Amino acid sequence: MELKKDSLFSAPIERLGDWTFDEKVADVFPDMIKRSVPGYSNIISMIGMLAKRFVQHDSNIYDLGCSLGAATLSIRRNIEQENCTIYAVDNSSAMVERCQKHLSGYKANTPVNVLCADINDIEMHNASMVVLNFTLQFLTPDDRQRILTKIYQALNPNGILVLSEKLSFNDDLINDLLFDMHYDFKRANGYSELEISQKRSMLENVMITDTLDIHKSRLNQAGFKHINQWFQCFNFGSIIAIK
Repeated sequence: MELKKDSLFSAPIERLGDWTFDEKVADVFPDMIKRSVPGYSNIISMIGMLAKRFVQHDSNIYDLGCSLGAATLSIRRNIEQENCTIYAVDNSSAMVERCQKHLSGYKANTPVNVLCADINDIEMHNASMVVLNFTLQFLTPDDRQRILTKIYQALNPNGILVLSEKLSFNDDLINDLLFDMHYDFKRANGYSELEISQKRSMLENVMITDTLDIHKSRLNQAGFKHINQWFQCFNFGSIIAIK
């Protein structure tokens, strides 16, 4: 995949508006995510490792909020079981179009159905693995509990949910430190103060972060009993929940 540089916010934008995963974002998304999310490539690789352990034969796998299909591709490369199907779902038509092209470039035995849909609306069943990779944070707080409960009900015994999120922290000193370190990470990757500020302004109304305790509480309420954080870099983390 061509890595087109993200320069969407390098010049002042008069009316920023709210963030959307539109054609322009999809066009530079690989570079954007690499330079904006610390540990992203590690999480993608480890999702594949988890797929090797948890995907069951004759089952479904759901990548909810799949964007360009990085997690889907990692899962498909590592599936060793037979008769599995992956459903990659995103509500951005621009992302879905590119995801389909991306996945078509790699041959594999496991079929992938790429769907342009709201993840709240899709039916899930017979699932051995579900991935929410930086997706839940873009849902309304009310929808977050509903989708987690829906996932739990769709999972087979010993099925796994991988939930990756940008986190907030109750300790103000720690919260400020980790958020500032994230901005240092973006500066080190070539983003200017203007780019950081404009993107932050566009995201603040559409991406509401939660603490780790809130995530664990929701997962418990959904029915999960085996929950733990397995990755963190600054204010970005990933949780596994096993049915």
